[in-house]
Amino acid sequence: MKPIILTGDRPTGALHLGHYVGSLKNRVAFQNDYKQFLIIADTQALTDNFDKAEMVRDNVIQVALDYLAVGLDPQLNTFFIQSQVHELYELTSYFMNLVTVARLQRNPTIKEEIKQKGFDESLPVGFFCYPISQAADILAFHADAVPVGEDQSPMIEQTNEIARRFNHIYGGNTLKEVKSIIGKIGRLPGIDGKTKMSKSLGNAIFLGDSSDDIKKKVNLMFTDPNHLKVSDPGQVEGNVVFMFLDFFDPNVEEVNQLKEHYRRGGLGDGVLKKRLIEILDALIAPMRTRRQQYQSDLGYVRKILEDGTRDARAVAAKKVEDVRAAMKLVY
Repeated sequence: MKPIILTGDRPTGALHLGHYVGSLKNRVAFQNDYKQFLIIADTQALTDNFDKAEMVRDNVIQVALDYLAVGLDPQLNTFFIQSQVHELYELTSYFMNLVTVARLQRNPTIKEEIKQKGFDESLPVGFFCYPISQAADILAFHADAVPVGEDQSPMIEQTNEIARRFNHIYGGNTLKEVKSIIGKIGRLPGIDGKTKMSKSLGNAIFLGDSSDDIKKKVNLMFTDPNHLKVSDPGQVEGNVVFMFLDFFDPNVEEVNQLKEHYRRGGLGDGVLKKRLIEILDALIAPMRTRRQQYQSDLGYVRKILEDGTRDARAVAAKKVEDVRAAMKLVY
């Protein structure tokens, strides 16, 4: 049997190049060697979007379309909707007894996200406890590994703490600890130079963007504000166009030559942006085409989600049976 991966996304909007670089590209590479459960985490999305439930619901299909667009095969991967796998809620409730408030408060990831979202006394309990829910997602599917960025590794540590504590209290090896697969690729910046590409910040290039969209967005990219004339020496560091070329241009030697040319002067921003537009459009065009094809048959997309969610429930239900047996909750 293939080793198991649990990974996924919150359905708060269509996916963009940041998602592609950070996770989607690797998932496509992993799908022949791993059994991947791809969770569309609508319940988790509601922890800080509880007043936008319809938006979250509508974006479930958008995320599924993006998965199919990048080449994730529903025959090799299990696509499922988190809220429809009710067994996850039962596991979460059991795991809540194994984690203290103080431990959640020490979780670096949750601390940083609370700060970013400006929560104070208005912090929802659901958001505060989502690391426990995330542990239930991972442990329910007996995952061997979870691909994460370095900033998310504390979540895996917390998951393994829960698994160890459960096994210690109730005996046996009911829950399996999971390994992190830390991505080696850095975070793709937004087109405005901000460290994070995000729909809410309006600085994202989406996987379904048209050629015109890509052209407009690349032409808006932050370069070097002091590079006023073509003859002026330019700064490469912090230049978003060069940052994107580093991510997406396969010809590393040519990019390095362009950097040297830009630094000494005589290379215009328009030349660089034209090159980047061509590279990004060539990357996104087949995704855009596949997305449009699947969008024309949403009934098929819904069936993929229904079948995957049914299969996910069967796996999670077996794990819940094991957990109940270990806890002597069998009557």
